[in-house]
Amino acid sequence: MMKCSGAEIIISLLEEHGIDTIAGIPGGANLPMYNALAKSDKIQHVLARHEQGAGFIAQGIARTTGKAAVCFATSGPGVMNLLTAIADAKLDSVPIVAITGQIPSSLVGTDAFQEVDTCGLAIPITKHNFFVRSAKELFHIIPEAFRVAEGGRPGPVIIDIPKDVQLEEIEITNWPVEDNESLIDMGIGVNHDNIASLEDIEQITEMIHKSKKPLLYIGGGILQSNSHELLYDFAKKNSIPVASTLMGLGCFPSNDPLYLGMLGMHGAPYTNLILNETDLLIAFGVRFDDRATGKIAEFCPEASIIHVDIDPAELDKNKSTKISVAADIRMVLDELILSVEENHRQEWMQEITEIKEANPFPIGNKKDFYHPLNLIRKIGSIVDPDTIITTDVGQHQMWVAQAYPFQKPRTLLTSGGLGTMGFGLPTAIGAALANPDKKIICISGDGSILMNIQELATLADLNLNITVIILNNGWLGMVRQLQELFFQENYYATQFTTNPDFASMAQCFGIKGYDFKDQEDPNHALEKILSGSHPCVINMPIDFRENVMPTVPPGAGNHQMIGGEKRV
Repeated sequence: MMKCSGAEIIISLLEEHGIDTIAGIPGGANLPMYNALAKSDKIQHVLARHEQGAGFIAQGIARTTGKAAVCFATSGPGVMNLLTAIADAKLDSVPIVAITGQIPSSLVGTDAFQEVDTCGLAIPITKHNFFVRSAKELFHIIPEAFRVAEGGRPGPVIIDIPKDVQLEEIEITNWPVEDNESLIDMGIGVNHDNIASLEDIEQITEMIHKSKKPLLYIGGGILQSNSHELLYDFAKKNSIPVASTLMGLGCFPSNDPLYLGMLGMHGAPYTNLILNETDLLIAFGVRFDDRATGKIAEFCPEASIIHVDIDPAELDKNKSTKISVAADIRMVLDELILSVEENHRQEWMQEITEIKEANPFPIGNKKDFYHPLNLIRKIGSIVDPDTIITTDVGQHQMWVAQAYPFQKPRTLLTSGGLGTMGFGLPTAIGAALANPDKKIICISGDGSILMNIQELATLADLNLNITVIILNNGWLGMVRQLQELFFQENYYATQFTTNPDFASMAQCFGIKGYDFKDQEDPNHALEKILSGSHPCVINMPIDFRENVMPTVPPGAGNHQMIGGEKRV
């Protein structure tokens, strides 16, 4: 028999689950957990400089491993700071378990110091959340939180634990086995059948065989189901071209002839025009997001639609389908590879070639090192294919999506659904912690990097192999672009009057800083920096007049994009 506090039980259960890294910040309401964590020899704690940073560090771990990662925050402002990272995880289906301290149970509801209704706030931005009322409940809540976060369509879970529950000591004779029956009674942790029926497979196969111009529209569900290799074999067997959402980039090699690139608002002209011609859209692991589809009524107007997604709530939500199946895409592809016939589709391939030649991707001056597309292609040519790229949100994010040669899944970490500035740096830290053998490059903008630049101190603490490249144009670039194109060039509140010297700022944090403003041989300098393994920041000046093109105007169909003409 032994006595354990709630906090000690939490740490032991996390150790049992294989958690070896936790990012967070201590405070009054979660200090008992930190007191117990200090005794662990299995878990490394990463002291973030902001709770949002801690949440994104956890995302970096989860997005690269596919397993739930953990972050800690205290009550009140700690929780509030964490919520943006939690909402971001919800929209991008990232498994996170956030364990938050709460004021003592006796004070809940009294507006006590640093009290907020964590669970109430979290309802719309989590997959599930738990409020723990006793130390004994931890034995089934902690394991169940991981099952919920990782099962089905992944997502974030919050466990809110009052301070008195963390301090509560209970006698334990034998380490309890979790009680699943009570959880099933609560409607939690029920395993749904994610297998498509034989009838569904036969119907999908028949539609593919009858189609003259099929096209695969893939997204993050391919990533989450680890079905990228099956997808490749399936597409190659039946010669079906592949267009990807932002979240699906890397799930199909960008150098393959069947690959059409990213579709949607900033997709290549030929990609969106080819989608307009397809007679069968095979949508795997996507949610028909507005940035991908444009005006939904005009998206793939000639196509019958097959939609497979593990989340039944996404089926027929935004776009009506011919057949929709709530199932694990990996299992569906397993069956389809056996049932579809080989088909070279020479006429469809020829039509695609003609559309590509007539509607090429607009390119800048190939001799200009500082043109964003050239710069991103240059980075891709220097580093290994398994290098992990993180981005913030804005023009640089879309240039990366357009130009970087992604070959492997989980090598692009970006905020898709929520579009969170400040995402890139802390997510890169999490990715580096989970992948110590890989190089991590964070591509950011001068607007985004300042949102969580305090995490350079965390990076300096950890001395990780991360290169931060700031595309610096002195503006909130994407907002400025929208003002130029759609608000009569009324540039208001988008140009920075003051911008810091980022290279010097990095050095103040204890990290090497490089400024390419007056670099005599930028190609050689970039190659030399990227060959190193020390953390550093590169300030890369770019022309503020460069826009992300093409672009689909608000309310327009994807085929009505502007800026698709070839630029030289």
